[in-house]
Amino acid sequence: MKQLTILVPEGENNLSSIVGSYKIFAKANAFWKERNVSERFNIQLAGLSKKVAFHNGLFSVQPHTNISSIKKTDLIIIPSLNHNYKNSVKCNEKLVDWMVKQYEQGAEIATICTGAFLLASTGLLDGKSCSTHWSAAVDLRKMYPKVNLQPDKFITDENRIYTNGGAYSFLNLIIYLIEKHFDRQTAIYCAKVFQIEIDRNGQSEFTIFTGQKLHGDDMVVKAQSYIESKLYEKFSIEELSARFAVGRRNFDRRFIKATGNTPVEYLQRVKVESAKKAFESSRKSVNEVMYEVGYSDVKAFREVFRKITGMSPLEYKGKYNKTVV
Repeated sequence: MKQLTILVPEGENNLSSIVGSYKIFAKANAFWKERNVSERFNIQLAGLSKKVAFHNGLFSVQPHTNISSIKKTDLIIIPSLNHNYKNSVKCNEKLVDWMVKQYEQGAEIATICTGAFLLASTGLLDGKSCSTHWSAAVDLRKMYPKVNLQPDKFITDENRIYTNGGAYSFLNLIIYLIEKHFDRQTAIYCAKVFQIEIDRNGQSEFTIFTGQKLHGDDMVVKAQSYIESKLYEKFSIEELSARFAVGRRNFDRRFIKATGNTPVEYLQRVKVESAKKAFESSRKSVNEVMYEVGYSDVKAFREVFRKITGMSPLEYKGKYNKTVV
């Protein structure tokens, strides 16, 4: 029998990702046992304390065991953390050391949402693909620049390490792990029981783009503000860099370092975010919105919109604006 360890870190964490992981794996175990006599996993919640409080003491979790008693595990699940990432990492240093040791012994590690910060602190994510909640991507990139951050992805799978996007998208990660460690039939059964949409591919459509401006480069902040205020006007990046008396190559370099996007990508994301809001709240046609955000070519607008959201403008409008007839 394999060993599954669901971590209960110190500090305020996300209770739903702990409970959800436990319940779905337990259901998979029961379904597997019906067909194969024995269960697939021994499931344990493990932490550093006998009791961990959640939501200002409203709820609490009593882990089955302390991590020190688990000498070897096959799969580790890290729940999402609160937003005080540095403190979460600091008060869970023993968990970090334990995870590194387990990985070296062959364990697989899956992290949910902002649990990626705890996994990144081990160094095991350096050079590897990683997703997290889109709202935490800027902080993760700043704290752990060696991580290959891919916040548009729901799930990443590389060298026995799995990560996923934000909030309740962890349900898709759990179904993914169940298919990998049980089989497709068990995964489909669990998806039906818990009514989880199986095989979701990305979190792009859920992203709300807000440009990172807490980077300390005043020139880039001014350039960002200019882009956002001139959304409906046409201008080239060369014109923009000249406006701030900076060479194009140096302008691009500083912009990427500060925001994580090239100036062109930033401009596209700002335009698409404005278009998304228009589709959500108005009855305007795709062409009307396209012109309003500074595009004149339908094909180009459609391609950029799909690249950023994973959906066509018409699909997005149909899904998020229920007043559309």
